Amino acid sequence: MTVTMTLLPIDLSIKQDGTADTAAFAKDVLEGLSRTNKKLSSRYFYDKEGSRLFQKIMHLSEYYPTRCEHEVLTGNKQDIISKFAGDSFFHLIDLGAGDALKTKILLRELDKQKKQFDYVPVDISGDAMHQLNENLQQELPNIEVQAVVGEYFKALEWLHENKAERKVVLFLGSNIGNFEDDESIDFLKKIRSYLNTGDKLFMGVDLRKSPDVILPAYNDASGVTAAFNLNLLQRINQELGANFDLTAFQHSPIYHPQKGVMKSYLVSTKAQEVHIKALNKTFSFDAWEAIHTENSHKYSLKQVEELGLTCGFTVEAVFQDEASQFADVLFTVK
Repeated sequence: MTVTMTLLPIDLSIKQDGTADTAAFAKDVLEGLSRTNKKLSSRYFYDKEGSRLFQKIMHLSEYYPTRCEHEVLTGNKQDIISKFAGDSFFHLIDLGAGDALKTKILLRELDKQKKQFDYVPVDISGDAMHQLNENLQQELPNIEVQAVVGEYFKALEWLHENKAERKVVLFLGSNIGNFEDDESIDFLKKIRSYLNTGDKLFMGVDLRKSPDVILPAYNDASGVTAAFNLNLLQRINQELGANFDLTAFQHSPIYHPQKGVMKSYLVSTKAQEVHIKALNKTFSFDAWEAIHTENSHKYSLKQVEELGLTCGFTVEAVFQDEASQFADVLFTVK
């Protein structure tokens, strides 16, 4: 048996002098909190503590997306692999890989079928990528792994410049739902720009369903989701020298059934001021003023098909769980 060495993660989030770049974080915080309707980007949820809390969220009884997608991948893994693996070598690029819990369902099947590929997990969390590297060395030592720490498009650009073979991009979970409509189009068009005709995108989407199912998934009884949302303020405290009092903000999720979007907020429970040292700026909050932190759009299959066509993809196959609450959609580059 040939054992392939798992390479250390390539860190595209580090500046040339070896230090972490917090400039983008500071810039986005300044812009978001300076708005009339304050906003913070969900992209910054995933520091070490945020990643830990999200792993916990995925195992909560209320959080259906993980279970549903696990069902989709487990029940259809052979068919999925047959449609995107083929007989030639390809790069399996996993955007927002995290602990790759669901991706491993496909990796085990690919390994079992002895397909020719390498695995390129991408995540902004360096801790997550180092842990995944170690884990895969133990669990799937035959698979060649090249983890990348950094933003999705930096990773795709690096791959585009250095590796010319066929690509299959995974964007699992319901991460596409975190974007506004115009942002999701821009995002998928940019992914398309790094792909060639015949390359694939395998994307998870959360489907429209009863609000009674959706709301608890973003407001669990044990308070893990609330802690996850509040950790964004703690990250600003730690990395930008802010003095947010986490006890003076509360997690507030709302679902809009006509728009099909779940929105999460952090609401100031009193009038207060917060100083951010790195920005040399103080921000004022009125009592019950909200900071918008996350969107999670829910889609119909017709919307998913139209989104793909707009961005240069055609739907090749749709895989759903038995209750039709979640879908993984295989797109082909036109």
